[in-house]
Formats: sequence, structure tokens, C-alpha cells
Amino acid sequence: MEDIVQVGTIGLIKAIDRFELSRGVEFPTFAMPTIIGEIKRFFRDTSWSVHVPRRLQELRLDLARATDTLSQRLDRSPTVAELAEELGIAPEEVVEGMAASNAYTASSLDAQPAEEDGGGGEAALADRLGYEDDGITGIEYIASLKPMIASLPARERQILSLRFVSGMTQSEIGEELGISQMHVSRLLARTLTRLRQGLTLEE
Repeated sequence: MEDIVQVGTIGLIKAIDRFELSRGVEFPTFAMPTIIGEIKRFFRDTSWSVHVPRRLQELRLDLARATDTLSQRLDRSPTVAELAEELGIAPEEVVEGMAASNAYTASSLDAQPAEEDGGGGEAALADRLGYEDDGITGIEYIASLKPMIASLPARERQILSLRFVSGMTQSEIGEELGISQMHVSRLLARTLTRLRQGLTLEE
């Protein structure tokens, strides 16, 4: 209430500054629209959950009025193009105004789901957003493995590529490289042990 009184006082001061006796209008008649205008602006600027430029706040009101008018006239919800034509603005501005309307109210992440939404006993929205992505850990490992793999001998890098990129079996790798499956197995085991130890040291 105190804020509204202060805003009204600002409007009164503005009215005093602009008032001219020569206009032949009584001061209360002149001052009232200025004071009411200041109070309306105060509510408009402080009622939004997220700060939105005044231009978009006013556009939201224009869109609401135009939507009501066209809905009655067309007996259906108007399209973006029809709203743009009614207001004499570009369709992009209509979309921008509609998006700005979402900032008028905001739901708390800690709010419990409404009963009509079947939210009885459900967790708050914040508890249901996102999930643990095991792939994040995988990305960290890949980033660490890259320089280690680059430092391996060419044959060991080739064996890793054939095994884990091409999906070949140890026998197929042996045939490809002209070595025994047992030799491939030993090389692969040694390489993986070296990489595993490198990751352990980094951690």
C-alpha cells in the first residue's frame, strides 16, 4: 500500500509540473488521469514474474483485446496472421508478444503438482527435471583416453580400432594383420591394461 501511495505522489507531482491555469481545466480533473496512469504503470511493471520490456507488456494487452474481438467476430480462435492484420503489425511481432505472455506468471520448481493433473503424492517439478546421464562420464574418459591412445605404437592403435571401431573378433584381427589370435589377445590385454592404469592415475 505504501508503494502505491508513493507512486500516486509521483503522479501528483508530475501533474503539478504540467498544470496550466490558462487551459481552463480544474486541477483535480487534470491530475486524476496522470495519477491513475502512474499507478497502472506501477502494477504493469511489477506484476510480471520475469522482467519484460514495456513494449511487449503493452503488446500483450493489445493481443488479448484483439483475440477477444476476433474470436467473437470469427467464432473461433484467430490465427497469427489475422491478429497481425487486426493490429497492423508483423506476424513476427505477434509471435514475440505471445511468447512474452509466458513471462507474466511463473511456476515454482518446488510446487507440488495439482490434484486435477493427477499429481497426488508426486514429487515437485524440480525433482522430476533431468536425469543422471552416464554418458557424461564416458565423455570424460574419452577426453582422457585420446592422448593416451595417440601415444601407443601404431600396431596397438590399429588393433584397438579393428576391435572396438570395426567390431572385428580377435581371430579376424589376427587374419587381417597376419598374426595369431593368441598374439592379438596378448597385445590387446596389454594395451587395455596400460590405458586403464593411465585413467586410474588421472583420477
